[in-house]
Parts: sequence; C-alpha cells; structure tokens
Amino acid sequence: MKGVHLVVLVFCCLWKICVVQSVRPHMANRKFATNNPTLTTIALAKPFCVFDGSMLKGSSYKVYLYVMAHSASSSASSVTDNGSKPLGTTFQQTNGGQKGPYKAAVFDVPDCASPPKLFDAADPTQAPAVLTRYLIRVGNDSSCLYDPNFLDVCNPPLFQATTYRFKYLLVDRIAGIMKDQTLWSHPIKTKMLKQSVTIDTLPGQRSGGMIVIACILSMLMVLLVAGFLVAIYMSVTWSEDTLTESRYESQAARHVTPRREEISELTTSLCH
Repeated sequence: MKGVHLVVLVFCCLWKICVVQSVRPHMANRKFATNNPTLTTIALAKPFCVFDGSMLKGSSYKVYLYVMAHSASSSASSVTDNGSKPLGTTFQQTNGGQKGPYKAAVFDVPDCASPPKLFDAADPTQAPAVLTRYLIRVGNDSSCLYDPNFLDVCNPPLFQATTYRFKYLLVDRIAGIMKDQTLWSHPIKTKMLKQSVTIDTLPGQRSGGMIVIACILSMLMVLLVAGFLVAIYMSVTWSEDTLTESRYESQAARHVTPRREEISELTTSLCH
C-alpha cells in the first residue's frame, strides 16, 4: 500500500513539474489592458497558480521576469549560472535584450487563492490596485536608465517595432537559487510609429494627405453654410426695413391728401 502511495506521490510531483514547464508568459487580458502592446511597453499577465506546486511551506519566494529580444541567439537564452542562481544582467549589458536576456522585474508570487476580478477594475478607486496585482508592464520605467542613484531592477522602455520573448522564474529568497521556471513566451512585438502618410482610417482606407484635404473641405463647407445663413438673415432684415418704410410713406400720403382738399375748399370760399 505504501508503494502505491509513493508511486502516486511521485506521479503528482512529476505532473506538477511538467505543467509548470509547459506554461509560457502571455499578454494580459485585453479587458484589463486595452492598449497592448504599445510602442515601448508590453503588459503581461502575472503567473497566477503557476508555481504553487513548487513552493514549500515556511519558505519565501519571489518571481523574476526576464526579457530577451527574439533576434538574440538561442544559445544565450540561459537565465541562471551553473549553480542555478539567477543572472543579474541588465538592459545596458545586453543592449536591450539583443545579446541575451536581462532581468526586468522582481515581484511577489501572485496569490492563487484571490485572483483579481474584472468588475473590480471598473471601479476607479480599485482599478490601479487590481491592475498592479494582475499584470506586469514591461518597459514601464522611463527614468531608471538615467538616474545614477537608482539601485532597484530597471525596467526601461522597449524598442518599437521589436519582437521580444519573456520568462518567469521562481526564486528562493533565502537560498537565492531558482526553484522553477516557465518556458520562454511566444514572440510578442511592440508597435511601430506610423507616419501621417501611412495612417489607415477604416473604412475609407484614407492616407494622411487625404485626411488633411477632407478637413480643409469641411472647413470651407462650414464657411459656405455660415455665409449662406448670413445672406438669408440680411435679406430678411432688408425686407422688413423696406416694408416698414413703405407703410410710413403710405400713412404720410394719407395725411397729405385731406390737407390739400381743405386748402382747395378754403381758397374757393375766399374767391366767392
């Protein structure tokens, strides 16, 4: 019976190891990160419930994130030394991951028992905390490269239009050695800044020059309509003024005609 239990235990351990080693980092859910990737950042989902089977009770662990350009040699993809200690390579040392992987972030192991909920992210007061718990944005620190007093792990902006791969490591904080790791992620590419002449605006598929022409024509149309309305207003005002003037002249003529008749009668009576 003990032999059966031992076989089951070994099988479970091997199954957990295989599961972890088949997991790859992936981009964050678009409901949490709508604009992803950007020109210089890529938001990844943190490894929830990935390393739980590799952690021992009473031990303390951290998760290390490594970044490598897809163009880097596969022979230089190792993130540990011969003693299983994680490498401390930096962005500068690897030319932004072009020569090999660099350490971009260190964070606590995500709590598998309480993963973030999407409806909490809709609350403006909770959104920042939820996003911090759920995702890690690679390339989010634009100042660490130029700060001589910065001593933490530097996570500088990525290169635009560049393809990267990512890996998570589970590291024992006390021993300082790797306990588990994921596979390298599938390639993920940052966006490229588009020139105005190549702007694609669906559904018309118009270029930047066509958009400028459309804006100018729209402005001319607005001016034309405004001029037309002013002309109508002036025409109505002029008509009202003309009508008022005609009425005044008519009333004046009515007063003048009786007066002339009175003068004629008075002259006739004096002659007789």
